[in-house]
Amino acid sequence: MSAPNGGTGEGDDARAHDRDAERAGDGVAERAGDGVAAGLSDEDRSVLAFAARGWPSPGEKERAIRERLGMSPVRYYQYLNALLDDARAAEYDPVTVNRLRRLRQANRDRTR
Repeated sequence: MSAPNGGTGEGDDARAHDRDAERAGDGVAERAGDGVAAGLSDEDRSVLAFAARGWPSPGEKERAIRERLGMSPVRYYQYLNALLDDARAAEYDPVTVNRLRRLRQANRDRTR
């Protein structure tokens, strides 16, 4: 079945998500300013930029983790969890880090 613009819809959605991810990454870099991210590696900043955006489904997010970050979803979540406890990450992108910390705490509270 064709999308209204003549495409299949799936590829169009993927390209739109790619553009959104690029914009989200750019926004993080702009917020960070020079020198604030001095202690973070490129991979740290990439993981935070990736975590800053939303995904329509878990399957798409997992696929993007593998393709864009080159790691398994399990490793991504381990890495991200460690970043959430790093003060340098909170200085670099406080909005994302604090939002994810709140979600992590809510999940922990719910399972107790």
